[in-house]
Amino acid sequence: MSKIEFDNSRRYAVGIGCERAASVDEVHELVAAALAEAGVAAEELAVVASIDMRAEEPAILTVAERFSVPVLFFPAEALEAETPRIKNPSDIVFARVGCHGVAESAALAAIGPLGELLLPKTKSRRATVAIAQMPLQKQ
Repeated sequence: MSKIEFDNSRRYAVGIGCERAASVDEVHELVAAALAEAGVAAEELAVVASIDMRAEEPAILTVAERFSVPVLFFPAEALEAETPRIKNPSDIVFARVGCHGVAESAALAAIGPLGELLLPKTKSRRATVAIAQMPLQKQ
């Protein structure tokens, strides 16, 4: 993990959860649809984030590359710490990966404690996406 610099032009984080070998196109289309639903332009995206057990997942890495943003991966413990801030905690996800949510938790972990969830988890067949935002900074 590294520190991402957020500013008023790039203040959004996309969290991605997906099954192993999820289609790059499926994940990219889900992210694009979520950004459109939230009214966030691709140029406003600062980072893509997920759980560390997906650190080599081609769909996540390719989506970050397509949006020209860095990708952060967090251990399950760090994502579990975000549970009080997520909208859709799941005992099923906890049983599988050790945290109550990946997409929402990863977006919030990437954005930091001042950020908030803009778009809760949305799903496709094999992936989930959520968007968090950093508050506007005074100039």
